[in-house]
Amino acid sequence: MSGYNLPKTYDFSAIEEPLYKWWEERGYFKPWNDPNLPNFDPSHKPFVISIPPPNVTGELHLGHAMFVAMEDLMIRYHRMKGEPTLWVPGTDHAGIATQLLVERELAKEGLRREQLGREAFLKRVWAWKEKYGGIITRQIRRLGASCDWSRERFTLDEGLSRAVREAFVRLYEKGLIYRGLRMINWSPGLRTAVSDLEVEYSEEPGTLYYFKYVLDDDPNTYIPVATTRPETILGDTAVAVNPQDERYTSFIGRKVRVPILGRLIPIIADSYVDPGFGTGALKVTPAHDPNDYQIALRHNLEIINIMTEEARINEAGGPYAGLDRFECRKKLWEDMRAADLVIKEEPYTITVPRSQRGGEIIEPRLSEQWFVRIKPLADAALQAVREGRIRIIPDRFTKIYYNWMENIQDWCISRQLWWGHRIPVWYCDDCGAMTVAREDPTSCATCGSPHIHQDEDVLDTWFSSGLWPFSTLGWPEETPDYKYFYPTSVLETGYDILFFWVARMIMFGLEFTGREPFHTVYLHGLIRDEHGQKMSKTKGNVIDPLEVMNQMGTDALRFTLLVGSTPGNDINLSLKKVEANRNFANKVWNAGRFVIGALDSCPPAPQSSPQWTLADSWIWARLQNLLREVERLFESYQFGEAGRQIYDFFWSEFADWYIEIAKLQLAQGGDRAFYTAYTLVRVLDACLRLLHPFTPFVTESLWGHLKQAAQSKSELLAPKEGWAEALIIARWPEPHPPEDWEEEKTEHFAMVQDIIRAIRNVRTEKKVPPARKIPAVIVAGDHAEMLYEQSQIIAALAGVSTEELQILKDRATRSGNEIALVARGIEIYIPLANLIDFEAERARLQKELAEAEQQISRLEVLLAGPFAERAPAQIVEKERQKLETFRETAARLRDQLRALDQ
Repeated sequence: MSGYNLPKTYDFSAIEEPLYKWWEERGYFKPWNDPNLPNFDPSHKPFVISIPPPNVTGELHLGHAMFVAMEDLMIRYHRMKGEPTLWVPGTDHAGIATQLLVERELAKEGLRREQLGREAFLKRVWAWKEKYGGIITRQIRRLGASCDWSRERFTLDEGLSRAVREAFVRLYEKGLIYRGLRMINWSPGLRTAVSDLEVEYSEEPGTLYYFKYVLDDDPNTYIPVATTRPETILGDTAVAVNPQDERYTSFIGRKVRVPILGRLIPIIADSYVDPGFGTGALKVTPAHDPNDYQIALRHNLEIINIMTEEARINEAGGPYAGLDRFECRKKLWEDMRAADLVIKEEPYTITVPRSQRGGEIIEPRLSEQWFVRIKPLADAALQAVREGRIRIIPDRFTKIYYNWMENIQDWCISRQLWWGHRIPVWYCDDCGAMTVAREDPTSCATCGSPHIHQDEDVLDTWFSSGLWPFSTLGWPEETPDYKYFYPTSVLETGYDILFFWVARMIMFGLEFTGREPFHTVYLHGLIRDEHGQKMSKTKGNVIDPLEVMNQMGTDALRFTLLVGSTPGNDINLSLKKVEANRNFANKVWNAGRFVIGALDSCPPAPQSSPQWTLADSWIWARLQNLLREVERLFESYQFGEAGRQIYDFFWSEFADWYIEIAKLQLAQGGDRAFYTAYTLVRVLDACLRLLHPFTPFVTESLWGHLKQAAQSKSELLAPKEGWAEALIIARWPEPHPPEDWEEEKTEHFAMVQDIIRAIRNVRTEKKVPPARKIPAVIVAGDHAEMLYEQSQIIAALAGVSTEELQILKDRATRSGNEIALVARGIEIYIPLANLIDFEAERARLQKELAEAEQQISRLEVLLAGPFAERAPAQIVEKERQKLETFRETAARLRDQLRALDQ
């Protein structure tokens, strides 16, 4: 096959989908691809990743693209290392998000879920899931994810549901799950409790409302109080002051009347009250504020809930019953103003709790919910990280993990939803006892009555996803997958769900399996726009990964995300970077076309031993150094830096230097041409293997063409282990042990490079046309013989005339009108005669010198005057540095003018 029969540009749109289908059909995504490696062989340790399960409601965004690219890189690397490699895919039922979407669909039909009933509603949700649930997995495939799709899981699968039941019952039996009345976060729109971690706090402009709490025993006296939520006045059961606040000492123990409602409530003393906030007197609403609730417990205060589940005022609100909380705020405040109870209003920045789902304002609410007594689990999870059994990368997140786990609160796990894992608790209608069971019971475990009903609530989605690393492998059954693949190896995810998910998996893994669920947690950063701004639809800076892949290919997007990453740091993504990496994919493709074309035209394999050129030895030594460095970087999880070094080697050393020299060597024919082609094949093969985890499509496609061309030319071109069936299962390149000659050859070639660069720079500076050859004299001392052997390369790549290139050991005299350069101690002289227009060059240099001298004069005057005394020191130093730079420029220009006159 001729390399030049390949398309001139890499056509990703024609290659990606068929290639992915071929990989999957051939079974390359499964853990075993080596026929010599028996399945479940305990002597071969597997590498396992469990995918962070995306919401079944989701569509691909850059967060998905980031974790898929990073995890696929690790998976492909370990697969090529010959390890049994498993990447478990799956999706999360996403209780709140999915139910919200289906309820919106119902609303379009004028229906509410209560009208359908639970069973009919769940049928609608399952139908929705069957219709739309596969979108996200199809899009993840588009990114090249080499997951074992035969092991795909869903958090509501039968097996995973059984695992959830088992986990709940075990925790309950150990006394680690309980039902209790506590303050929780309530979502009025969803009518469910939400996790602390699902509430985002934002600083927003608000109002501080000052009003009068009138004393019952003296209607002409009041205690001033301030609040940001006037509607909660209806639920006040006390006014609290600090016992050390002398302003209010005489008020303690007296009573005041709740505005409008007229209820009598006490004035109490509590050290929690901050005398410096507002008026120093605090209204206490125990059912609607977590701090007020604690005060109520200390003082045995009445607790009055004034809101319905939808955040409307209930009958406890008297005349305001039925109003929305914010309508009530407005109406109550108007009525208080009319009653002369308002003191003033003032602007105030408030911290507003908003739901991650839709952004509605969350209400603190006293509610009976199910909780996990979390501290025993957290202590074990803390110990696992402290003892090094689990490592968090980057390490700075370890302290954040410690802080959160040391201050963890009990976890509210019940949700007032219908979509999800229903809580496995049944209540007896006759004796009131609870039955907690792994299988649905038919009677009460206490009295035997058949009149039982199940708890209406479902479990927090994070409860089931906390079991993900082992429930997906068959736990609680001792399945072959669970026994062989658990614990998994690396958990890779964004740092923003370290507590949502990662910490819970560690706690549950230790509790239910007795083992850490993974040995390493790798946290990637968030993706921002090119200016470092968070992406949002309102800002109009969201980048759709599907559009990017359609325009520039999957490899370009993956390479941009991966090479731009360092553990835990956010990434600024620009389409210009993606475009540059699309160009890199084309560079790789065209280099491959050249190598395959070189194979076609080179002679058959010679019988003689190879004679390697300096360039051959140099590129081989540089490749071995790269292999060693990349392996070190992969082992330390510095994937972005590894990718950068591969990129630099391929573009700057292989393509820009060796391929250009190879063209000269191939032209010599014979043995030289064959062994040049041999070197090209070996280096390209290694580069494609190194690049494959980053850019799987272009590398697999090109490697297939390279393999076919090499096999048809000579057996000598095959790697030592032979050609694999596909690059995805080919061996990762291993470096050779360092050899004595490598350093010397590398130094010699670096000398050749520097000489070529120096001459090229002069040509550019003097604007010599590319086609024009110039003379040069190289005085090289002990290196003269070596450089003489490289004279053809120097002449060709530096644009020097072969007939006018002199390489001398030393030189007694120097002629006039020539430029003198030094590169690595080697002197280079380039005659100026017939090279430039002397008068034009002199005029140019004189003009630049005059401009430099003008700047010198200006800065000398500036720095000798008052400016140097009055301006900040750093500004003065900056001007001094400018002066020094202009002086150096002027000196250089004078030297060049003197050289012209010699």
